[in-house]
Amino acid sequence: MKFLIDAHLPPSLRAVFQAAGHDAIHTLDMPDQNASRDGLLNEVSMAEMRVVVTKDTDFYYSHLLHGRPWKLVLVRTGNLGL
Repeated sequence: MKFLIDAHLPPSLRAVFQAAGHDAIHTLDMPDQNASRDGLLNEVSMAEMRVVVTKDTDFYYSHLLHGRPWKLVLVRTGNLGL
């Protein structure tokens, strides 16, 4: 599968997906890097059939209302004690 990892998630997650045999890019790989607009991520997702992996609920609502991005994994976490 192809994945596009949003700026809110660590770039090291890309290596986890790649080690599992997937084609994964992070927003840091894009021309505007972590400043890439959500609209551009949606365009790349649709054009390249990439699953967007994000913590940003804006993508959730966009996917429900407009079918963009192509596919979505919304990462949710509770309180993390570090």
